[in-house]
Amino acid sequence: MTTLKEAKASTDQSTATSRILVVDDENSISELIATSLKFVGFDVRTAATGAAALQIAEEFKPHALVLDVMLPDQNGFEVCRQLRSEGHNVGVLFLTARDTVEDKIAGLTIGGDDYVTKPFSLEELVARLRALLRRTGAIEVAPDEEKIRFADLELNEATHEV
Repeated sequence: MTTLKEAKASTDQSTATSRILVVDDENSISELIATSLKFVGFDVRTAATGAAALQIAEEFKPHALVLDVMLPDQNGFEVCRQLRSEGHNVGVLFLTARDTVEDKIAGLTIGGDDYVTKPFSLEELVARLRALLRRTGAIEVAPDEEKIRFADLELNEATHEV
């Protein structure tokens, strides 16, 4: 398993320019995620409400959002729907305690790119976020940077070869 420290060591150059907006009304979770993402090289902003998220997204122009569904003023599904209706093609990773299959389907159907439930692993969140950024074209990864190294093992993420 890759730790955050190892993820930082394998950070590609383009990660440093990838802008991430973390939207969660629980300050402790928002700060934990923001600190972890900054540690591995992302430029991060946070918001605690849907309205703040929409305003920051307009100014900050993030490449991806880590978006909670349960926000105090509107839910994350509505935030995603509004971003999409305004033409924002930003990657959206829902991170929420709402874990029913119906919620997951709703989130992905209205425009979410990924859906992770709480409790969650920071390492998995970083990996999913990087994969989302690759899929959306927000970052390009050189072939050598697609490798995860641990001890004397090397895994090529693209080919799944060890």
